[in-house]
Amino acid sequence: MNALLSFAYTLLTHEIASALQGVGLDPYVGYLHTDRPGRLSLALDMLEEFRAWWCDRFALTLINRKQIKANDFIIEASGAIRMRDETRKAFLTAWQERKQETLQHPYLDEKIQIGLLPHVQATLLAKFLRNDLTVYPPFLSR
Repeated sequence: MNALLSFAYTLLTHEIASALQGVGLDPYVGYLHTDRPGRLSLALDMLEEFRAWWCDRFALTLINRKQIKANDFIIEASGAIRMRDETRKAFLTAWQERKQETLQHPYLDEKIQIGLLPHVQATLLAKFLRNDLTVYPPFLSR
């Protein structure tokens, strides 16, 4: 489970970092996570909005649907656990399919693809930081 969660967190963190850069924000300067060289602190801050709803639920769904099973992992001699190549491909395929699904954004009240959530939230954060919004509306799933 930890390997699935770590992979999902990493993928989403980098998508968020890209979205933040796209709206002119530095993904390395955060509020909640301590700034350290090379740490995507702001992207990690924004990841908190999506962690349980997107990543955790996604990993659990893969397991519950038996799309990924225990024998899809290799235990290295060092004790490290890694996904088989076929497993990683199945994970990434399911990840891309999930990003194509739509939802009603609670603040914008518009239907958007899940994969656009990082960009929407980055835009809202940039507007807040530039005083175009009085408060930052975090993504809250219903």
